[in-house]
Amino acid sequence: MNRMQGKVCIVTGAASGIGREDAKLLAAEGARVVLTDLNEEAGRAAAAEIGDNALFIRHDIASEDDWKQVIKLTLERFGRLDVLVNNAAILAMANIEDTSLELWRKVQTINGDGYFLGCKHAIAAMKDSGGGSIVNMSSVAALGGMAEFCAYSASKGAVAALTRSIAIHCKNHGYRIRCNSVHPDGVNTPMTQALAGGQAIPQDVLDADPKNRMCAPRDIANVVLFLASDESRFINGAEIRVDNAQLIGGV
Repeated sequence: MNRMQGKVCIVTGAASGIGREDAKLLAAEGARVVLTDLNEEAGRAAAAEIGDNALFIRHDIASEDDWKQVIKLTLERFGRLDVLVNNAAILAMANIEDTSLELWRKVQTINGDGYFLGCKHAIAAMKDSGGGSIVNMSSVAALGGMAEFCAYSASKGAVAALTRSIAIHCKNHGYRIRCNSVHPDGVNTPMTQALAGGQAIPQDVLDADPKNRMCAPRDIANVVLFLASDESRFINGAEIRVDNAQLIGGV
């Protein structure tokens, strides 16, 4: 317990799924958490569940003005910023032949520009707090590619490369800001369930198969907690897969 005591965290896409689980676990370990999302109703409910150590802000991650406001309100409410979890993203199913330029640009704007803006403005705030940790949610699609997720794979590849660039930049400048990426395969969330017709499958049913590719949101949150905490103080620029060996299995 108290692995995050005294730390202030921003978690994007925190109204549901992985982001909500991240925010809950970070708060349970002592952090004060700013939850952001476009879904105001679910976001406020998630913050209310956490209590006084949580603040919800409506947030379009592709908007630089929104990012400036999120950082400003975080500093006004909690006085510092120690952790950014870039989690919000969109998932579009379309291969290279079926992907329109409009869809391509939409996915890159949210998943690429949104993470760039978050990192850029978080670094400015973290420098004043003496350092921090940025955790960028990427995907195994960034490392191995997925034929039916062309724009998504490219956007998550950009996130992985951005993470490495930030890690070495901050190290070279002595900022004490670490930046790492997390690469899940399937995660049992509303976003992935929507691709399967909106049908929710109990996690214990999935886990009954040792070859299961679909982990629980808490499995990702546990990795985020580790990377956000001082326990991972020497881990910087890493790409951490959470995929039950799917990438190396070649299936």
